[in-house]
Amino acid sequence: MDLKGKLNQLSIFDEIVLYFRSVMENLPDKRTGKNKRYKMSDAALSAFSVFFTQSPSFLAYQCSMAFNKGKNNAQSLFGVHQVPTDNQSRDLLDEVEPALVFPVFSEIFKVLKQNNHLSRFFSFKNNLLIALDGTEYFCSKTLHCPQCSSRTFKNGTTQYFHAVVTPVIVCPAQPLIIPLIPEFIVLQDGNEKQDCELSAAKRWLLEHGKRYQGEKVTILGDDLYCHQPLCELLLREKFNFILVCRPDSHLTLYEHLEGISLPTVVRKRWTGKVEETYTYRYLNQVPLRNTDDSMLVNWCFPHRH
Repeated sequence: MDLKGKLNQLSIFDEIVLYFRSVMENLPDKRTGKNKRYKMSDAALSAFSVFFTQSPSFLAYQCSMAFNKGKNNAQSLFGVHQVPTDNQSRDLLDEVEPALVFPVFSEIFKVLKQNNHLSRFFSFKNNLLIALDGTEYFCSKTLHCPQCSSRTFKNGTTQYFHAVVTPVIVCPAQPLIIPLIPEFIVLQDGNEKQDCELSAAKRWLLEHGKRYQGEKVTILGDDLYCHQPLCELLLREKFNFILVCRPDSHLTLYEHLEGISLPTVVRKRWTGKVEETYTYRYLNQVPLRNTDDSMLVNWCFPHRH
């Protein structure tokens, strides 16, 4: 039976794992000798499963499960033949380019859409909410590489780190999220956090944004993203946006809110235990910055009490 035939008989989870394994089996293997006890796919699936099991070590988790229950689920759940140690997994995978795994993100999105599971993440007017945020995934004062970003503190010590922008599909009604292809922050993006993260976010939008233009998408972001060049790019890429806008970084916008009676909407919501009241103050067509070519945006401030 061909791969497509197999997929038709599997659950969505099994379908994704099977595709993931097919990608992992083609990862480049730096080993040249005969000592290949652990397959690259086993190392990759073990590393992936850390996020699934919420355990810092997949091997430790499986050993604990085997001790407590007499068996583990590495084979049945992920199809792992032999679970390498954490250090062995790092040694095998550290030199693998992350982009080789990126097709898995696109496949997960496609599978969820084809099986009508994406609709569970629709928000207001069938919008998908994609949240952009930067995070550090490595930090050290001693270990570093040529690709590390760095920051120097007042006491003269230097801290080295790697950071990434992680777009995810979120929904207020869902406890889960759908991760999308990340965008790594690189040295060329600059030294300031704002410049670095914004550059990476723009790169992601230009490189990967088009694959989501078939959906109604609203981009979410904190105050760091609320700047006209990025807002203009979002509109060109046919995205809506809801971005945090702080008074101390958007003086012109908040000056237009002073001394006027803002339109207000009040909504009540019964949670099953208490009644919550939401008050929304808003104003439309407010300038985002103090320039002649400023964008006019809609401002809203929600308050729950």
